[in-house]
Amino acid sequence: MSAPDGSPVGAERSIGQLFASATTEMSALVHDEIALAKVQLKQDVKRGVTSAALFIVALTMLLFSLPMLSFALAYGINAWTGGHNGEGGWNLAWCFLLSFAGSLVLAGLLGLIGAKIAKKAKQSKGPQKVAASVKETAGVLQNAKPHPRQVTPGDRVPEAIEAVARSSS
Repeated sequence: MSAPDGSPVGAERSIGQLFASATTEMSALVHDEIALAKVQLKQDVKRGVTSAALFIVALTMLLFSLPMLSFALAYGINAWTGGHNGEGGWNLAWCFLLSFAGSLVLAGLLGLIGAKIAKKAKQSKGPQKVAASVKETAGVLQNAKPHPRQVTPGDRVPEAIEAVARSSS
């Protein structure tokens, strides 16, 4: 078994090997953070597209159903106020005006739902979370201090092995 840089596990590694290993791991960390940011941006864009699509569908539905709804509602109001039994009921102009007001209320509700979804997509903190994570990682690495271990006589490597290890690195 060997370490990521190819040296045997448990063997003393040089500062260069340790630095190379740390650099490789830092590079992998940065690449992973970038990949995470891309995924979160895709999610935010998807929410924005969904919101826009809902706005378009709401407006289209309102546009095509407004005349039919207006006529049905106006004649319904007229009939409800007594127009169905020959007593006349309300004037049809007032009935159509009430029908139009109902259509405006429906359009307002659909617009509020779309605005709420758009606000939720805008408030998403995807890339900001990644940036904070990268800053936190950098802060931890900057504050890291080496803790040299005590070298005991049993830990000393014979001079010949140390020379070979230095020449091969």
